[in-house]
Amino acid sequence: MTRLGDLERAVMDVLWDAVPVTSPGVSVREVAEALDGRELAYTTVMTVLDRLAGKGMVQREREGRAWRYCPAASREAYIAQLMLDALDLGGSRDAALVRFARSVTGTEADVLRAALAAEAGLPAGTAPVVAAAPTDGPDRGLSDRVDAPQVDGASRPDLADETAER
Repeated sequence: MTRLGDLERAVMDVLWDAVPVTSPGVSVREVAEALDGRELAYTTVMTVLDRLAGKGMVQREREGRAWRYCPAASREAYIAQLMLDALDLGGSRDAALVRFARSVTGTEADVLRAALAAEAGLPAGTAPVVAAAPTDGPDRGLSDRVDAPQVDGASRPDLADETAER
């Protein structure tokens, strides 16, 4: 997935915020007007939108001599793909996921649990059980390696209280 520069991100924010799903999109002029505080030339905005189209970030449709632009995917889909790409940077995906899970707030953990339960087809309020990370392999012996606890804390008594608090 393509990481966006500052101006590309500002343009995508305009599109994500301004273009309803049923809309045919917005023109370059409308995007430029929404970026009012940046004092950008029309051609600069047009170039950024053209590059975003080339990267597959926006879709465009001809309207007369101009183009209308809309996001190719939602902001949430883009962020989720960035997170997946970060997991592919190397090292242990399991350890990175566990470290991430331990860093989220209680409310965010509840959202993750609900999403995992829904994905697993479990009834609402039921948390899926996560198997422990292997203890051998390339991560063995690393000081920052963490084992994936079972969500209910059954296999890790030291986490049972922490899990119950969430």
